[in-house]
Order: sequence, then structure tokens, then C-alpha cells
Amino acid sequence: MPEHIKLKKISSTPRIQPSVMSLKPHPNPPLRRGGSNAPFSPCKAGVSNAPSFSSPCEGGGREGVLHTGTRFLALSALTLLLAACSVGPDYQKPNPVTPGAYNDMTKPKDADGASIALPSEPNPLWWKAFNDPQLDSLITRAIAGNISLQQAVLRIAGAREQVRQAEGAWLPSVQGSAKATRQQLGLKGILDSSGASQQLSDLSPEASSAIDTATRPVNLYQGSFDASWELDLFGGTRRQVEAANAQTQSSVEQRNDALVSLEAEVARAYLQLRGAQSVTAAIQTQIDVAQQTLDLTQNRQKNGLSPQLDVENARAQLGSLRAQLPQYQAQERQAMNGLAVLLGQTPGSLDAELTAPKPMPALPAAVPVGVPSQLARRRPDVRKAEADLHAATANIGVSVAQMFPSISLTGQFGMRNTDVSYLDNWSSHFYSFGPQVTLPIFQGGRLVSSVHLSRAQQANAALNYRQTVLTALQDVDNALVNYRTDQDQVNGLDQTTDALQTAFDLASDSYRQGLSTFINVLDAQRQLAQAHQQSAEAKVKTSTDLVSLYKALGGGWEPYQNVDLPTYTVFGPAATPDVKVKTTSGVTP
Repeated sequence: MPEHIKLKKISSTPRIQPSVMSLKPHPNPPLRRGGSNAPFSPCKAGVSNAPSFSSPCEGGGREGVLHTGTRFLALSALTLLLAACSVGPDYQKPNPVTPGAYNDMTKPKDADGASIALPSEPNPLWWKAFNDPQLDSLITRAIAGNISLQQAVLRIAGAREQVRQAEGAWLPSVQGSAKATRQQLGLKGILDSSGASQQLSDLSPEASSAIDTATRPVNLYQGSFDASWELDLFGGTRRQVEAANAQTQSSVEQRNDALVSLEAEVARAYLQLRGAQSVTAAIQTQIDVAQQTLDLTQNRQKNGLSPQLDVENARAQLGSLRAQLPQYQAQERQAMNGLAVLLGQTPGSLDAELTAPKPMPALPAAVPVGVPSQLARRRPDVRKAEADLHAATANIGVSVAQMFPSISLTGQFGMRNTDVSYLDNWSSHFYSFGPQVTLPIFQGGRLVSSVHLSRAQQANAALNYRQTVLTALQDVDNALVNYRTDQDQVNGLDQTTDALQTAFDLASDSYRQGLSTFINVLDAQRQLAQAHQQSAEAKVKTSTDLVSLYKALGGGWEPYQNVDLPTYTVFGPAATPDVKVKTTSGVTP
């Protein structure tokens, strides 16, 4: 017998002896539906398959008491079974089908000495592969100060409050109320219309006085407590809590996705800044060479060795190169402004730190990318899609539970009197309590449509998860292709630049010796300047391709999981735009 169910000794009833008190099964237990004694499962069968119990036993005595106890135990056990039951499908983790290796990693590599992809586990702190302390510092400060990331943290806080709201449905609700009303019941009109007022007045003066007193307005004072508790017999509340927890996990993964994007954006902006400075330096070198060529042609023209046409062509070449500088100078300023905003600062606040030119960070010799089967567990957008699928699956149970009866326990206790001084008198109390069963009989098809809608939404979430996995695989393969082919392009441009540099040197020497026309020098110089510019831009693109590859792999959020969610008071001022939310806590990457 369960510990919480005990029989009391009844000393006033001699027919029941405490020493022999026990519980016996009913001699004729009722058959389950269909006449079968198969194990009963309310979770699968629903309330329609609940066993019915026979009527109370005839007579009194020990058998009647024991049979009543048996029925009570059976009903209690059924209630506990129903309370442990949750309607709707249980969530099952998806197992996406992925290839054994990324498609591009099976292709032959053309470039010798290029940075290659390896199937080993990626480093979560992937930006450290560039070996640039300034980049490391910028990413650390961006994680602490980025406003979009702080908003993502607040969404987690809001989702967790929604979990607490859903869990609150498990507990009873208690309310207190107090009121004072003045009422006129209209008894005099009822008595006058029926003639009873005149008849009672004719009986005696006391009756007439009583009628006057009863028909006067009265003051009614009342204070009470109301309580209600809805039993979660079919798991609707449990499914709501389950869905809320899944939505919280979705918010966490959304924050992780924002963190990965932030790290990639900071790295990309920093590399674009250094790339713009590198291209500017390359163009400035060509400007210096063009200036030397202009000086050479002017000297030759003064000595009668070259025509004025050569001077003007050299001046035009110099002007063309100088005209290319402003666009890259603008890219420098824009990159610095973008980095400042990513760090949660005003544009221009990082100019003193970043204005000094620095070379492009070198590419790592090898890039660990892992295997496709690990991608679904590492990419936050795939993890978010899985959490959304979990929430959608739980919402099916929420909608199904609405089709079952709801049972509530309600009660009220208070004090009521026409004289406020008597409210503390026990004779003024009133109460009511009891169960309430609500059964949806006809809702115009709304409940069934709600179930169909939740199932359609869950199917859509399942397809969204599948599409997210495919998109993740595509992102990684595309990033691998871009990284590999752009490295090949850099190698080709480096060879072209070396050859054009030799051609320019030969053309310049021939022109000085009077063995070649100036048009050969201009043509070689123009091609060399274009090759230098293209090579610098290709190196920038290769570096940003590597950032895109790291972002596609989804790493970078793992070391930053400790987050202190903000707490808010019930009363107090609202937040101001300068509020700052901690995005990490106790993390030393």
C-alpha cells in the first residue's frame, strides 16, 4: 500500500478490528474494454479506454469499507497514471544523412605549397591561425561590446522567462478580493405587486416594521480568497514547458549564430582594411616608378633625345595611377568605421589604433575542417533548426491536449456581513469548494484544425531542418572551392607579376639606350601595375575566403558559453539606450 494512503482506526465501530485491518482485491474485478485483461495504458488509450468500476458494494461492515478503499486506490492509481501521461508525439532527435567527406576535398590540388584542408577537428578559436595579436584583441572586444550580440543575450533572458510562465501553470493560483457594495434588492416591489405587502401590514405593526426593514437598501461587506488548480492529466502543460525549453535552446543557438557571424565580420573587416592598405602600398610603389619614368622622359626631352609626346604619355600614366588611390583610401576608412561599430563604438574611435599600415596576415599551412557528420552538431543555425523542430513537435501535444477534458479544483473562503464590525466573527464566514470538469463537445472544428495546423508546422520545421543541413554542407563545399581556386589565382598572378617586372626592366633599359620606343615602356608599366593590383586584391580575397570557410564550419561559439543573464526588478525605471549587457562571463579563451 502506498505510504501516502493510510486507513484510520475507527474506535466507535466495533465491527472493524484494527488488528485485522487489510485491503483485499474486489472478488469480481471489472473487465477492461473488450473483455480483455491486457495491461492498461492511459497514455495510449486516452480516457475513452479508462476502466469502469462497479457500483459501491452492498451492505456495510468490513467488506464494504475494504471495497471502498480498493476503489479509492484504483482511482488514485488511474489519476497518477494519467498525470504521468502526455498526449502527442514524443520528440526524436534527427539523424541527418551526410557524406563521408566534403566534395571538394576529394578533388586534386593544383598549387604546390598552398594552404590545404584537413579532416581533423577545427579549432574553435580559428582566428588565432592568422597569428595577428591585433585581430585577437579586436574580436575579444567585439564579443564584449557588440550591441547585436547583447540583443541576442536578452532574447535568451526573455525565452527563459517564458519557460517560467509555462511552469507556473503547474501550480495553483490564489487570489484575494475585498469589496463593499450597497444593494437594493427590490423586495418591496415584489411584495406590492403580489398584494403580500398589504396583507402582512394588516397583521401587526411588527410585521409592517419588518417589511420596511427588509426592503431598505443594505450595505454588504465581503473579503475572500479564491483558489483554482487545473490538473495536468493529459500533459498539455508539460508539452507547453517542453516547447518553451526548446524555444529557449533556439534562442541560445541564435545567440551562438550571431557570435559566429560577429567573429567572421570582425575578421573580414580587419583583413579588408589590411588588404586596402596593401593595395594602396602597391599602387604607391607603381606611382613612384611612374614618377621616375616621367623624370627620365623630361630629361631626355630637354636633351633632345625624346619628343614631348613621350613626356605627356608618362605624365598621363602617372595621373592614371594616382586616380586609383582614392577608392582604396575610402575602403580603409570604411573598414575602420565598420570595425568601430562592430565593437559598439562610434566611427573613428579606432583610427589611431588602425591607421598605421600593416602587412596582410599570412595564411596557415593547413586548415582543419572536420568531417560532414560533425557539421550538424557544430553549426548554430543547424542546432537552432533542431530546437525549432523540437518546439514544433511539443506544440502538437499542446493542441491535442485541448481536445481532452480539463479538470480543475476550485475553492473559495471568505467573510461576508452587512456590518463591517462583524467580519471578524466566525459566523460571517462562507466557503465553497469542489472539482470542475470541462469537456469540449462542439467547437466548430477549431480544435481539430488546431491539431492539423500544429502538425503542418511541425512538418515544415522538419523540412527546414533538412534544408538547413543541406545549405550548411553547400556553404562549406563552396567555401572550400573558393579558397582552393583563389589560392591558384594568387600563384598565377605572382608568376605573372614576376614576368612583367622583368619585361618592364628590359623595356626601360632598352629605352635608356635608345634601342626601343617609349610606348614599350608605358605598356610594360601599365601591365605591371595592373598585375600588382590584381595580385594584392586576390590575396585579400583568399584571406576573406578562409574567413568564410571558418564561418561555414560554424565554430567559434564553444569557448563563450558562460553568460550572465540580466535580472530585472518589478518596479523601477525602464532601460536606457546606453545600457550594456554582458555577453560572456568568466571566459578566458
